[in-house]
Amino acid sequence: MAVKHLSLEYDKVNERGTFSPGDVLSGRVTVVSSKETTAQRFVVRAKGKAKVTWPEQRGRSTVLHSDKKEYFKFEHVILQDKNKGDGSEIIRSGRSVYPFSFVVPDVCVFRPTRPRYSSHTLVCLLLENLLVFASSRDMPSSYRGKWGRVTYSVRAQLTQTIWLVHKTKAELPFLTKSDFPFASRSEMIIIGLKEPQCASRISFLGRGTVTMNVTSEKMGVKQGEALGVSVELLNSSACALTPRLYLREKQTFVAQSHRIVHASDTLFATGDSVPAGTSHSVTKVLRIPPRLPPTFFNCSMMKLEYRLKVTLTRDQEVRLPLVVLLGSPHTQQQQRPRRSIWFRKLPA
Repeated sequence: MAVKHLSLEYDKVNERGTFSPGDVLSGRVTVVSSKETTAQRFVVRAKGKAKVTWPEQRGRSTVLHSDKKEYFKFEHVILQDKNKGDGSEIIRSGRSVYPFSFVVPDVCVFRPTRPRYSSHTLVCLLLENLLVFASSRDMPSSYRGKWGRVTYSVRAQLTQTIWLVHKTKAELPFLTKSDFPFASRSEMIIIGLKEPQCASRISFLGRGTVTMNVTSEKMGVKQGEALGVSVELLNSSACALTPRLYLREKQTFVAQSHRIVHASDTLFATGDSVPAGTSHSVTKVLRIPPRLPPTFFNCSMMKLEYRLKVTLTRDQEVRLPLVVLLGSPHTQQQQRPRRSIWFRKLPA
């Protein structure tokens, strides 16, 4: 056990601490050894991948659905014993620092996993890779969901013998270069994100009716940004009703031909109780959490969507589309809430 310590660190390229396609990932691997030792192989690997896995109960048995995709994988060899005996495979006693450098690619990098292919298989693989190349130039950002995740990492592995291997790993926060990882960049999409969203519902409650109109200031909102929401309620029923506003998160995962959805609601705000036979209008200013993952659709195995949900009872609700966009690096700072003035008021 000559190697006492193995660590890895990399240099940040921006104030977010994230990496994007085209960035240079550079860093150092530090080895502390109590004596001079020989390394069979000493490498640093950079890797990006997506993986989904979830169990499904079928009677008494459990079926595991799983799929994965590799975006890129690079290897930088620091030391390697090639039986030369020239000393290049020797790790000196004490503390040694070895630099490394990679360029984050713009497209996926594929490598064959089987040693031999027929001509038909090679043609099929080529066509498949070309199709994925065309649709995967925009690699998804780092993400961890209920049943899947997109991760980017850099690892160092020092092999002394087949039984003695030292490893260390560091996660890379990866950020896509696309401003809109959920749709094509077009003027219609940009305009649509700024447009107000409205929805109405008329429900029967007992012998009366309940009319609820919900309007949000816009569909696209950045991390940490405030959003104005108006709820107009005409309560003609015989009981008091209280509107509640939720942020609904929907995660969808796909493995081959199977699909699973995980949804969760977070309470945003609660309005005032509206007595029976009255009408009321309230405006709430909701602040999107600064660390909330942005909406994305640019991963073939998972996607993330949001909705603004307003409920009165279990069966009475209105949902509006909500697209969470990437905020600025300073969105973690508290913003002063503002009140929109364009919302309509119901007549008394």
